[in-house]
Amino acid sequence: MPITPKQIPLASSREYGTHPVVPGYQFASDNAAGICPEAWHELEKANVDFAAGYGDDPWTGRATDLIRDVFEKDCDVFFAFNGTAANALALASLAQSYHSIICHELAHVETDECGAPEFFSNGTKLLPVGGAHGKLLPSSIDSMVTRRRDIHYPKPRVVSITQVTELSTAYSVSEIESIGEVCRQHRLALHMDGARFSNAVAALGVAPAEITWKAGVDVLCFGGTKNGMQAGEAIIFFDHSLSVDFAYRCKQAGQLASKMRFLSAPWVGMLSGGAWLEHAKRANAAAVRLEAGVRAIKEVEILGQRDGNALFVKLKPFVKQQLHAEGWRFYDFIGAGGSRLMCSWNTSDSAIDRFLVDLSKAATADPSGKHSSL
Repeated sequence: MPITPKQIPLASSREYGTHPVVPGYQFASDNAAGICPEAWHELEKANVDFAAGYGDDPWTGRATDLIRDVFEKDCDVFFAFNGTAANALALASLAQSYHSIICHELAHVETDECGAPEFFSNGTKLLPVGGAHGKLLPSSIDSMVTRRRDIHYPKPRVVSITQVTELSTAYSVSEIESIGEVCRQHRLALHMDGARFSNAVAALGVAPAEITWKAGVDVLCFGGTKNGMQAGEAIIFFDHSLSVDFAYRCKQAGQLASKMRFLSAPWVGMLSGGAWLEHAKRANAAAVRLEAGVRAIKEVEILGQRDGNALFVKLKPFVKQQLHAEGWRFYDFIGAGGSRLMCSWNTSDSAIDRFLVDLSKAATADPSGKHSSL
């Protein structure tokens, strides 16, 4: 008998949360969304009686070929369980322990991966840099490289950019090309954290190749989990020389799945019919609808620029409390302040409309709970 969501016990640890599954989680994170039909269907097909392990199965081979087709490049592809492992192992393969990695100060690799890049690289130092809209500037990279060249300073070796950024902005083709150029000038490798890469492609309306290897990106961590899969990120090396022995690194780090087909099969479902891009478009469109509704509520301030599927807003404490009381969940600690409202492939128009009604009621009430007469 298959396990249904209601039969799965909730975690009891405070660290992992005890909230029940409610519609309000539609804006907490795209991680809160379930598995999309295309990924689920292919996962079910892969659940055959027997298949070769450790990636020597038809689904892994097919997923790899599909990724090469999407990126128009003969690249090396590896699958990891999650984004932290994908980023950390990719960066560790590009840098030695005495090197440094230049990233934005709000980058996920800097703020939300518990030191994993440093751990797996045996101590490579992250050099965080500021920048508007969560983006690195070529001039900032150049400054970090040239500020010191003595042996006492960890030698810059890698630049890591996030696409889309933690502030829901997307690097344009020209912006990535400019970063790629300064990386070539200083002989730096360029890594892209693409946890929401699909949303960037959807927002920019460009081919994946145009904002990756053609623009100078050496390694991409292509996110699947946030786009509708149950787990699994693809680590894509556009330069074969950089992936030498990477399989051993994955094995040592516990990222070589014995039943690899259950990581790779959902990719087949997502890529073969274009669902990866359609779901990203849907998530972005939901954020557009949400943003339009929030703009109509004059008491709520929208923060920054939105290109992807997340909207940042400034909410008064009592407004947040009221929304939480109504069952809505969203994060306040991600990005440069404010509350993040994240849409996913499965965010419904009805949920957006219900949230906007509750937001309007809360925002137009005074702290005592009485509605304003304005």
